[in-house]
Amino acid sequence: MRLLSLRRMSFVDLASLRIKYKSEKEIFLESSIERKEPFGLFRKWLQEACDTPEIIEPNAMCLATATKEAVPSARFVLLKDVTEEGFTFFTNYESRKAAEVAENANVALAFYWLPLRRSVRIEGVAERISREASESYFHTRPRASQIGALASPQSQPIPNREFLDKKEKAIKEELGPDNVVPLPNWGGYLVRPRAIEFWQGQTNRLHDRIRFRKDLKDGESVDGTLLHQGEDGWVYERLAP
Repeated sequence: MRLLSLRRMSFVDLASLRIKYKSEKEIFLESSIERKEPFGLFRKWLQEACDTPEIIEPNAMCLATATKEAVPSARFVLLKDVTEEGFTFFTNYESRKAAEVAENANVALAFYWLPLRRSVRIEGVAERISREASESYFHTRPRASQIGALASPQSQPIPNREFLDKKEKAIKEELGPDNVVPLPNWGGYLVRPRAIEFWQGQTNRLHDRIRFRKDLKDGESVDGTLLHQGEDGWVYERLAP
């Protein structure tokens, strides 16, 4: 009886969970975007996230992949570079995400910076970066992280935690304190975006959504009302929340 009572007390009313977002004085307007292309705006928002102490990992992003049968999966990874070409992350090339990218290169990324009430969604195509670039980054990581990457057969079933600990110990003994950690089957992916959406939450739930994209649909044209010409080959539009 007491256990049942505790369960009732700890139950959360999910339907009633709400937080306040931005006020009407903080609307995200197109006029606030200095250059009408997404990378400059992304860097600005990312910098503001980096400058917000409550955001512990501003470069954390959800990566969604799918099999060739379009069965999706998602997990969190870290953004490690952003250029006008796209967004770069690193992983084991034998992981589930890598296997799915090999079957279906279409991926999506999502950032959520709660204290800023902002999110960015990216849709694009992933491709491996060069081995040289992967190796260069790999050796900037802490040595323990390099050894961990070498020890872990990512996404593969293992018998227990002790399996990893023993493998890590064996690698440390083999390499000693000074030898270079060899690059495992591991490296980076560049996500070349075809659409980038910026979202800012409003307390009245009339959230702001501005999407940049590269491709026009059949019969679609830039009319200056619904679809606007941006810079560097981008067009942009406001979406209803």
